[in-house]
Amino acid sequence: ETKKLFVSHSIMLLVFIFLYLISGTSDPYVKFKLEGKQFYKSKVVYKNLNPTWNESFTHPLRDREHIVEVRVYDKNRTADEFMGSSTISLKNLELYKTYEMELPLDDPKSKEDDMGVIIVDVCLMFRDATIKRSPVRVFFYMRCICSSSLLSSIFPDFFFFDADLFLVFSEVLKNQMWTGVLGITLVEGQDLPQYGHGDIYVRFRLGDQKYKSKSLCIQANPQWRERFDFNQFEDNQEPLQVEVCSKRGRKGEESWGMFEIDLSRLTFNERQLYTHALDPGKGRLVFLVTPRPCWGVSISDIETAPLEKPDERSRHLKNSHKCVGEVGFLQVKVIKANDLPTTDLNGKSNPLCVLELGNCKLQTHTIYKTVNPEWNKVFTFPVKDINDVIELTVLDENGDKAPNFLGKVTVPLLSVQNGQQICLLLKKEDLESASKGTITLVLDVIYNTVRAGIGTFQPKETKFIEENLKFSKKILARNIYRVRKISTAVLYTLQYIKSCFQWESTQRSLIAFLIFLVTVWNWELFMLPLFLFLLISWNYFQLTVGKASSNQDLVSEAEKRGLMDKIYMVQEVVLAVQNILEEVANIGERIKNIFNWSVPFLSCLTCIVLFVSTALLYFIPLRYIVLIWGINKFTKKLRNPYAIDNNEILDFLKRVPSDVQKVRVQFYIQLGREFPEDFSLKMTHFQIPWKQYFLA
Repeated sequence: ETKKLFVSHSIMLLVFIFLYLISGTSDPYVKFKLEGKQFYKSKVVYKNLNPTWNESFTHPLRDREHIVEVRVYDKNRTADEFMGSSTISLKNLELYKTYEMELPLDDPKSKEDDMGVIIVDVCLMFRDATIKRSPVRVFFYMRCICSSSLLSSIFPDFFFFDADLFLVFSEVLKNQMWTGVLGITLVEGQDLPQYGHGDIYVRFRLGDQKYKSKSLCIQANPQWRERFDFNQFEDNQEPLQVEVCSKRGRKGEESWGMFEIDLSRLTFNERQLYTHALDPGKGRLVFLVTPRPCWGVSISDIETAPLEKPDERSRHLKNSHKCVGEVGFLQVKVIKANDLPTTDLNGKSNPLCVLELGNCKLQTHTIYKTVNPEWNKVFTFPVKDINDVIELTVLDENGDKAPNFLGKVTVPLLSVQNGQQICLLLKKEDLESASKGTITLVLDVIYNTVRAGIGTFQPKETKFIEENLKFSKKILARNIYRVRKISTAVLYTLQYIKSCFQWESTQRSLIAFLIFLVTVWNWELFMLPLFLFLLISWNYFQLTVGKASSNQDLVSEAEKRGLMDKIYMVQEVVLAVQNILEEVANIGERIKNIFNWSVPFLSCLTCIVLFVSTALLYFIPLRYIVLIWGINKFTKKLRNPYAIDNNEILDFLKRVPSDVQKVRVQFYIQLGREFPEDFSLKMTHFQIPWKQYFLA
């Protein structure tokens, strides 16, 4: 320590906090500050006077003379309330020794003598920058916080010889892997208040995993019928937090009740039904909780990959049958990345790679000061849905701040070629354009085909991350472009069928007419799936011979236009959406007005048509009716070359007024029946002739 060298120290804090207050309740959380700047904030433990955090984190130090300030707050909706503070002096701490400190909280403005106690484990570790870089790689992952690495940030230039430290690092590595799955089924609410309009939803939280149910209208017995899974970690004994909330318009949400479920008493593969009472007068919530074991999550070096041997593959697949909902396993070898973007002033980055499969997430260690990292790590995931996509995101560690995005790739599991090394170009966050750099991977997927096929017809797992949807002109224009492509294909098909009715090609129309007669006369229900099967098989044949191409690139025309063209395009898109919405609303309102007898003549006409149709369908087989309709369609052009095509149903619906037209027509009808005295006075006051008024 007396050497004149650049010395860096780091703290590893394992926080177990207990607050002893006299009465009431609180939602405490802890802030850690150094030189007046906050470098860590714990999670909030709701409605608990004796909270336990079980969180660990690190922070580098420039000087051992620093004093760490620990401040406790009570989370409120408006302003958080200060509950007391204490300090940690690092001056007299020995290196590599863990100290359990009991820190009494103090608030000079409070009259309370006992503000509570906070218990903290502190370990001070030393790094000498003159020691050469070691080939040993150790990494960190913390489930409770959004930090990216521990050991790499503390000891990028340190070689470890202490066996106790290796045990600590192995335990940190173990924290990244889950050992069980908590299946939750949200069933319904009972006897909820029905006053006012708005939405009601339920939030679940287990550690840093969060799930928000769909929003339903406020009603007495809302039926959610949703199912999702949380990963359970061996060292995490946190309870399951459940909160029911309501929201009305733009006003803030209102909590109807929050409670916790102790998961330590539950038994694997045994379903537990909970009917929990909410706040007084707010009703009850019904849901199911089923803990299940999970097998096959691992992180290892590339030399000890678990699926390299054939017997290991069969053993993994056999063990997957013991886990409900799993169809197989995915192994990902993250070898290296090349030519990554630079984020530091020295032209380097601190890259790490995060792997996500559904709601499961693992990550590599951080490699410092390089744009060509070599991780050489192997990750295995249990596969719940063979149609999932593995996402690999390369990030740049940025200390206590949020990591910087460097690139992202996605690989569908069904497109994986086992054992083949691939080099993929990194893309930007929206995955629509290329970023800088590449990543080298080797993927292997083993799965049970039967279970994977059955699972395809079951509900798809919902992502926990809530996307903050915002209006985007680009996305709107792209969606309109997509709908336009589909509608163009449909219209082209209809135009082709119409050309057969119009006898534009005698040979084609004659063949179509004969096919129609034979098909309708011999029609059976099994022919429908047979026709779809033949259509899909024909498209596959076209793809194999190279006559058709599956274009997966969606190129928006808007990106190729200038400023004025984009402004005109936005106007065109808005008008198109407006017209489509108007047409849909008109059709719906006209059908409703037929049944509401808004126009008695049209409703009576509908009744007559329905009665005649019922009689025809009762006495005449449907096959003959379709034959008569088809023969009429095909021969109409031959019988009358100048006939105008029409759709009788749409022509009839256009005669029925929509709600907007009803208001306008009713206004003129009332004016024609009688004129109130005040109406005549107004006309005289403005000196408008009656004829001119009605003409207007």
